[in-house]
Amino acid sequence: MNHGTLIFVGVFLTFSSAWLGLVFFPYQQLGSITPQVDEVTGAVNPAPYSGVELVGRKVYIDEGCHYCHSQQVRGGYWNADLKRGWGPRRTVPLDYVNDNPALLGTMRTGPDLINIGARQPSDEWHYLHLYNPQITSEASIMPPYSFLFERRPIQGDPSPDALPLKGKWAPEPGFEIVPNDRGRALVAYLKSLDRTFDVQK
Repeated sequence: MNHGTLIFVGVFLTFSSAWLGLVFFPYQQLGSITPQVDEVTGAVNPAPYSGVELVGRKVYIDEGCHYCHSQQVRGGYWNADLKRGWGPRRTVPLDYVNDNPALLGTMRTGPDLINIGARQPSDEWHYLHLYNPQITSEASIMPPYSFLFERRPIQGDPSPDALPLKGKWAPEPGFEIVPNDRGRALVAYLKSLDRTFDVQK
């Protein structure tokens, strides 16, 4: 008896069923998801990223932020995420409709960031945290991202973008620290991470 045909059919069925289960059916379920429009306010959720936010997302990826921070509020057994205040609900596929690829992350060296724009809406907080995380979070082990900033002499009035650094963090008199374009873009992206909207059923 020729077992080659039987082996071929068995291998074909195995790979076909795996493809159907892991690719085809999830695509059928999730591939047609579009942002939801609030019927009362007309707001689109999640809002599409602006140009500067897309640049900031690229900076986020380039700097490897997703290695230490996840972007998923877990539910069920992982209910601790909700208790920590990382979001009002667990994340759903709709939350990633504008993300390609979705930056789910697997490590939690730092807190989850899917709703950091809602938890920390202040530009100043984000800039200080990026310049040196220990300014805003004394026990933080995150490295400083001071290369996203520029030290320059003050010409006339100080820049409105200058960081309000004090004590050991302050630059020498006559100088100021301001974010560069990559730093501004990254903060714009972080502030756009707000998935606190209600999911319509």
